[in-house]
Amino acid sequence: MITREEFRSIAGNGIWKQNTSIAQILGLCPLLAVTTNAVNGIMLSLATILVMALSNVAVASLRNLIPHEIRIPVFILIVAALVTVVDLLFNANLHELYLVLGIFIPLIVTNCIVLARVEAFAAKNPPLQSTLDGVFMGVGMLWTLALLGGMRELLGSGTLFGGIDMVFPSLQPIQLLPESYPGFLLALLPPGAFILLGCMIAWKNWMDARAAERAKLKPPAPVAAAGCH
Repeated sequence: MITREEFRSIAGNGIWKQNTSIAQILGLCPLLAVTTNAVNGIMLSLATILVMALSNVAVASLRNLIPHEIRIPVFILIVAALVTVVDLLFNANLHELYLVLGIFIPLIVTNCIVLARVEAFAAKNPPLQSTLDGVFMGVGMLWTLALLGGMRELLGSGTLFGGIDMVFPSLQPIQLLPESYPGFLLALLPPGAFILLGCMIAWKNWMDARAAERAKLKPPAPVAAAGCH
């Protein structure tokens, strides 16, 4: 079982406090490479969530059986097996998107986000908590890649959800800016990704600073007076 406080702590850490993209700054290679539109970022994040959740629960279930000296090779083997399954599923069911994401699906094996959570959390906690940690760390990655990809796509081409037809053939991208919009090429290039990511990190730091200031100004909770006996 898991308490409400444990759940809130795991969810808060994964989605915001220890967000892998804008707090820990991990996995920058796929972060900057695939977020030329929102769909690519979302789909790679969903693949990563699946791998993280399954690898965390596998490691947490086997943690007492894995010798400490060989834990890292065993962790990598577990992650690699799961990534292979995900890679084959993408190739079989979403082949066009698979070709677009290319090497970045197999590279989930070496993604420091996955290995960091397996080593730092799953190897020390029960399966349920470890599964939730993998899911929420992935959700934190999901919303940051989706936001970054959406901003780059909107600024770069004036559309949103470009490539959605590779996932749902009946859907088409949303044209938010006029078709005459010339596009802002920098947003689609790596330097533009770095600039926008820096803005997202600055925004998170500003939000955290505001929350800390509000916490300081909040009056302390009244202490109940001891009863007379």
